Amino acid sequence: MIPPEHNAEFVAHMEDVLAVYHRAYDANYPVICMDEQPVQLVKETRLPLPAKPGQPKSVDYEYERNGVANIFLFTEPLAGWRKALVSERRTAVDWAIEIQRLLDEDYAHCPKVILVCDQLNTHKLASLYEAFAPATARRLVERLDIHHTPKHGSWLNIAENELAALTRQCLDRRIPDRATLERETTAW
Repeated sequence: MIPPEHNAEFVAHMEDVLAVYHRAYDANYPVICMDEQPVQLVKETRLPLPAKPGQPKSVDYEYERNGVANIFLFTEPLAGWRKALVSERRTAVDWAIEIQRLLDEDYAHCPKVILVCDQLNTHKLASLYEAFAPATARRLVERLDIHHTPKHGSWLNIAENELAALTRQCLDRRIPDRATLERETTAW
């Protein structure tokens, strides 16, 4: 739904993202969708009772908070590529580090990467300058073409759909610590 108070801005971003998705596949200029999601880490306070014939496993409603983590998810839909990474935080510097890995490791052979992401305050070119020396930041900026989804329209980001699938298929239970979260996202 297009929010009535933001029609022009919403439509401008929506049409821009849809135009990016409509481009023909080009391995040298891949379209990468990116999103991130915080995850609350939760420990059991009592051991669950195992399932018995005709009875599901019993889990106590009580739990212990064990911090938070963040999942960065990158996907290249037209190539069938996906990468989920777990970080401790979701700051501008964390985002910049993941963008550098994307450009310098996963897509080092590409002159430019087209990135679709939402308008979170950390998803901006300035984050690269916050994290790196100006020469490094500039080198990364020159290889990145960012297209933001509309505010309240992040459902246009294919990575958001991938994160929803990851959550439903893998994270719809208590995850006690970061190591477990990393194992589960890697296995997924």
